[in-house]
Amino acid sequence: MGHREDLLEGAKRCLLEKGFVRTTARDVVKESGTNLASIGYHYGSKDALLAQAYIALIESIGDAFGPVGGAGAAPGGSLERFQEVWGNVIRTFPEARGVWLLSLEFVTHGDRLPGVRELVAKAQREGRAGLASVLLDVDEDTLGDDVLDAEGRLYTTLLNGLMVQWLFDPESATDAAQLTEGLRRVMGRAGASGVSGSDGASGLGGESGSDGVGG
Repeated sequence: MGHREDLLEGAKRCLLEKGFVRTTARDVVKESGTNLASIGYHYGSKDALLAQAYIALIESIGDAFGPVGGAGAAPGGSLERFQEVWGNVIRTFPEARGVWLLSLEFVTHGDRLPGVRELVAKAQREGRAGLASVLLDVDEDTLGDDVLDAEGRLYTTLLNGLMVQWLFDPESATDAAQLTEGLRRVMGRAGASGVSGSDGASGLGGESGSDGVGG
């Protein structure tokens, strides 16, 4: 690996050990075996490097969200796929607790991390696209702005809420079956009352059947 990759890997280890606020540029240099000048040359600043390291850690977790493929896979937008994907998401909370705790630190100390805050905020749109892609079973490049601003925002809101619950008290946290049943009831009541979206379709995210959440 070159210095750029060494710095990124070193920054990941520092974040998991010390978090955002306590990690210094010298910590990263020591962990990566590089030098201070390399941080500026490859990333511009320590904050930019930490932001990239955090995004890389989150992206590595996101690879585990998708359902197992095959002929029996639940169709995109169905309640079955919704429950399976959120079950996968929830399993990452204890397995990658250190990474999710970084997310909480970022939220609670974001005002002390202006450089990190700006860069991570720009990455949020990619996060919305990733979740929508997995849940709807469509390629990220085909997602329209309306999907990202509706379903994408809903999914990231659910993700953040579940994360806080599972990190705070796993025993009382919402599981995938409970989340899905809640959605099923909301959709049922919305359909019974004649509530529809702006496109005239009941439920979430466009066309849906009695067991779908959009597609």
